[in-house]
Amino acid sequence: MKKVLSALLFILCFCLLALGQNKPLKIIEQPRPELPASYRTLDAQGTQTLRIEFLETGDIGEVVPVNNLPGGLTERAVAAARKIKFEPEIKDGKPATVFKQLQYFYSWNGGWRLPELNPDKPGPTDPQTEKAEAIIKKAIQNLGGDRYLQIKTQIGRGKYSAIRDGAVASFQTFVDVIVFPDKERTDFKERGLKTVQVNVGDKGWTYEGENDIIKDQNETQVANFKRGMRVSLDNLLRGGWRNEAALSYVGKRAATLGKRNDVIRLTYPDGYNIEFEFATEDGLPVKAVYFRKGINDENVREEDRYAQFIEVDGIRSPFVIDRFSNGAQNSRINYESIEFNKQIPDSIFTKAGSPKEAKRDLKL
Repeated sequence: MKKVLSALLFILCFCLLALGQNKPLKIIEQPRPELPASYRTLDAQGTQTLRIEFLETGDIGEVVPVNNLPGGLTERAVAAARKIKFEPEIKDGKPATVFKQLQYFYSWNGGWRLPELNPDKPGPTDPQTEKAEAIIKKAIQNLGGDRYLQIKTQIGRGKYSAIRDGAVASFQTFVDVIVFPDKERTDFKERGLKTVQVNVGDKGWTYEGENDIIKDQNETQVANFKRGMRVSLDNLLRGGWRNEAALSYVGKRAATLGKRNDVIRLTYPDGYNIEFEFATEDGLPVKAVYFRKGINDENVREEDRYAQFIEVDGIRSPFVIDRFSNGAQNSRINYESIEFNKQIPDSIFTKAGSPKEAKRDLKL
């Protein structure tokens, strides 16, 4: 019996020791990118961000540019990244594949500057990126600071209006439930008919009251939800884009008479980008600008404009969100109430078993 206990104790100690063997990725050698042939005449500067796959085997996997610099600079940074030598990250005593973002800084009068060898430590930062980060920080403070950042759930109730030619064409009441970062359910009602849209990560389902049917969302619907997450103000301010997209400061843009907005941009590895405008005076968010594909595969410019910020539990939220497509308003979200950090049952996101179940009012 003592031998058995000793063996079990040895195994337990070994497992605990293995679990404790966690080491961060360590870059040993990081070559500097080659200078372009037109180095002396190329009038370019900026930050090149790369998303790099560090394989458990000690090799470099995918190298994806998050943004692009002119004059072949991006290609040179990618080529240099593929030559990085490193010790893999250790998790639970075993080598692990991880993704990291590295930034290479280029200026026409100084050539390439490299980040810190350890990507988990802050390296040199681009002044324009620092300016964008400062704008985000100011907005967070004005929206509630830590209270805003600690929001886990949100329940919004109000009216959604479809607008055509400057007039309300129809409106629906809604209850919108969000569990951050990627769960959302919205129940609409119009003339007694109910519509439900539910998304959880890469999946979703809908209930159509007009036809009294429940459907799984198709690829386009799921893609639209994911785009909505990318372009959302919460995604920007809570940092859901970090380790994926690149942040940059665009400059100032004319707003209302005599006023200008600060503009920052998120750029994703697939080239998709969103610009956010903030009022220079008080730092509050003003709008998000992005593009989507139209019916004929044309680019449609979308704007989400935020207004009527109201404080609830120490958190300021826009109670009006207007959407414009190619300069024409097509909808308005008008919140009547917003609640934060209420307990939300997971069951409301589970696909309804029958139309009768989907029709039931939410109990929150």
